[in-house]
Amino acid sequence: MTRTVLIVDDEKDIRDLLAYNLSKEGFAVLTAADGIEALKMIEQHQISIVVLDIMMPGLDGYEVCRRIRANESTSRLPVLFLTAKSAEVDQIVGLELGADDYIQKPVSPRVLVARVKSAMRRSSDHHPKPAESPEAEKVTVGDLEIDKGTYRVKLAGKEVFFPRKEFELLFYLVSHPGRIFSRDAILNQVWGDGAYVVERTVDVHIFKVREKLGKMGDRIETVKGVGYRFVK
Repeated sequence: MTRTVLIVDDEKDIRDLLAYNLSKEGFAVLTAADGIEALKMIEQHQISIVVLDIMMPGLDGYEVCRRIRANESTSRLPVLFLTAKSAEVDQIVGLELGADDYIQKPVSPRVLVARVKSAMRRSSDHHPKPAESPEAEKVTVGDLEIDKGTYRVKLAGKEVFFPRKEFELLFYLVSHPGRIFSRDAILNQVWGDGAYVVERTVDVHIFKVREKLGKMGDRIETVKGVGYRFVK
C-alpha cells in the first residue's frame, strides 16, 4: 500500500522540494499551503503522516496539531513539526501537543525523508494489531481498564480519551507495576530510538496522564533522580 505524506507549509519552494524528494522514495505526496487546507485534506484523504510547519498565517501548526489530536479518528496520525523555531520551549510545546518529532529548518531533504520513515516505522510498531490472546492486550487495576487492542481507557466504567503517546506511556507503566523506569528508557520505549525529543517531554506527558486519571494518578510515582513507576 502506498503511504501518503501531507506536507503543510506556506512556502511553495519548501513544499515542492520536499514533495520531490519524498516522491523519489516511493511516497504519495499531497501538499497544503495553510492549516485550514491541511485539515480539509486530512478529512478527504487517507493520510499516513503529516509534515507540518508551525508559523503559518491564519491557523498555525500548533492549532492544526491540536485539532488532529483532539479528533479521535486522527488522534494517532503521526505528526512531524518542521519549523524555523529553534528554542527549546517551542520544541516542548510541540511535543506536549502530541507531535511525534520536531525538526528544525533548514534540514536536508535526505534527513527529512529519514525522519519521516523513522516516524512511520514507530507508528506501525505501535499500531493496534490482532493478538492471539486478547487478554494479553488488556490490563485492569481497580477501576482502571486499559485495552491496547483498541487503544481505549476506561476509568470507573467511563471512557477517557488518551492520545497515542499518552496511552502508550500509561500502558507501559501499568504493565510493569513496581518497576522503575528512567526517562531515557521511557523515551526509547514510547517514542523510539529515532525520535529527537528531550527528557522533559516525559515529565509533560506524565503530568497529563496523572491529571486524566484523577486520584488514581497518584499511583504513578516519581522516584527522585531516577524516573517513574506505577504502584498497584
